[in-house]
Amino acid sequence: MAQTHPNISENPPVIRQLDDAAINRIAAGEVVERPASAVKELVENAIDAGATRIAIDIADGGKTLIRVTDDGCGISAQDLPLALSRHATSKIDGSDLLNIHTFGFRGEALPSLGAVGRLTITSRVPGADAAQIHVAGGKMEAVKPAALRAGTVVELRDLFFATPARLKFMRTDRAEAQAIGDTVKRLAMAEPAITFSLRDVSGGGEGRVTFRADRENGDLFDALHARLARVIGREFAENALQIDATREGIRLYGYAALPTYSRGAAVAQYLFVNGRPVRDKMLTGALRATYFDFLSRDRHPAAALFIDCDPTLVDVNVHPAKSEVRFRDPGVARGLIVSALRHALAEAGHRASTTVANATLGAMRPEPAQPAPARVYQMDRPSPATRQAVYRAQAPGFAELSRDYSGSVVDPAPAAPVAVEEPAPQDLPLGAARGQVHENYIIAQTADGMVIVDQHAAHERLVYEKLKTQMAENGVAAQALLIPEIVELSEGDCARLMTVADDLSRLGLTLEPFGGGAIAVRETPAILGEVDARAMILDILDELADQGESQTVQARIEAILSRVACHGSVRSGRRMRAEEMNALLREMEATPHSGQCNHGRPTYVELKLSDIERLFGRS
Repeated sequence: MAQTHPNISENPPVIRQLDDAAINRIAAGEVVERPASAVKELVENAIDAGATRIAIDIADGGKTLIRVTDDGCGISAQDLPLALSRHATSKIDGSDLLNIHTFGFRGEALPSLGAVGRLTITSRVPGADAAQIHVAGGKMEAVKPAALRAGTVVELRDLFFATPARLKFMRTDRAEAQAIGDTVKRLAMAEPAITFSLRDVSGGGEGRVTFRADRENGDLFDALHARLARVIGREFAENALQIDATREGIRLYGYAALPTYSRGAAVAQYLFVNGRPVRDKMLTGALRATYFDFLSRDRHPAAALFIDCDPTLVDVNVHPAKSEVRFRDPGVARGLIVSALRHALAEAGHRASTTVANATLGAMRPEPAQPAPARVYQMDRPSPATRQAVYRAQAPGFAELSRDYSGSVVDPAPAAPVAVEEPAPQDLPLGAARGQVHENYIIAQTADGMVIVDQHAAHERLVYEKLKTQMAENGVAAQALLIPEIVELSEGDCARLMTVADDLSRLGLTLEPFGGGAIAVRETPAILGEVDARAMILDILDELADQGESQTVQARIEAILSRVACHGSVRSGRRMRAEEMNALLREMEATPHSGQCNHGRPTYVELKLSDIERLFGRS
């Protein structure tokens, strides 16, 4: 029985030239995916116009109204019709598509929006009268005079009214409004010198402001830090490390959060290339690789990173929405991200996120039984001499009452005076040990508060860092297989695997081509013991296909080191002497990454004295 082919008709196909309206609607399908895409294109045009204030008004999630008002250079009356023509732009002359310094350059956004919605542009250039042009469903009207003080107002109503099928794929008004908010926030992060405001005017009236970011002053990092605190949140700004590094003409700057400030999803990762927000697998993979050793698989780092380079080193013309880029040498960009962030994390030393202490204080703060204001007790803090006198007057044995449940630390008698003065232990970052509770937690006193240390988690991290250092110095020992294991692959997978063969060999996994698509596994890392070579090879290939790199072997090796560190560290339930506790604190201060355990959890909590006093109603 003959079966008809759905793509072949009885009549021979005829090639036709599509009209401009159809061409613009097709282009709109590539450029304008949803209302947030339209907002992105219009705001980027305002930034390219040199605006210092950009106001965005939306209604019904941007489906019925998107209005972008700016104070930029404006469009002259004679250029308004040309601005609505496809591939007409003021940003490039067409001679060099790699040397691009602006957000837009294709000249497709405005005609595409005019093809699927009702678009009105009102603009005024300095020294001329304002003018307005309207286009609906691709049908353009004549330019007419208008009233406007300066800049440009672009109003888009009834998005996709000309392509009603697209409306069926829109999400709820709330979801679309949230997507618009995310788009505006990303653009605001890249431009701290511009004031942004987003207002929802659904239902008419003045509406409500859902986001506002005023212009930030100061140098690059001060302005960026303030803008990130406003957009991402003050907790991120307080727990972020400043990044500034350059390699081979590529500069990386921005802020990356401490490992103990992590998220349950990759929702706080913002990447920019030459000021353009991008979502790039290679860049996000480099970010993930940096935190690979500090976070468990279900936690994700938070960062806002900016890459600046010569436009000829990166191709932004690889995606219709310009959301992806391609570097001429991606290895340089990736290596810069990994090395710069790891250096910053190492310099952070034992520092842990302040959100840990905030969560601790929140758990300790009692819930008010009634809305009446809490009573504040005015008390004077006794001097150290007064405290010592009170302690001496206490009943004998008072300090030893709970010796069965905790260890106390008694300062030894002072030894002979030494010539060099060293800081008192309590003046050091993690203070001086004052006791041990439940045979697991060290209580230390600092100059302005106290520190609670999880002795097992802290020592486990210290041992783990020592093991990693030893492995880096001595290399990974490999065990030769008596009979090499042959793994059959496709020729493409074989070639992809051999491109990283040298890197795998440094980790103890030696591979050789075995003809066709076969791979011979001759050596495996000795620390892993017996290995399912085929399963490991397939896992590596999956990571290469998905991320362009593989952490499988390193992950397995470091998982073994982590387990060794766990078994070789101070166990919970062990009583420690005063010198042991203080030695642990000093080693934590000297060891990078000691503020979090091998899974990204904090190893200590610091509580300020002022916060503790507030818990007890002191002022």
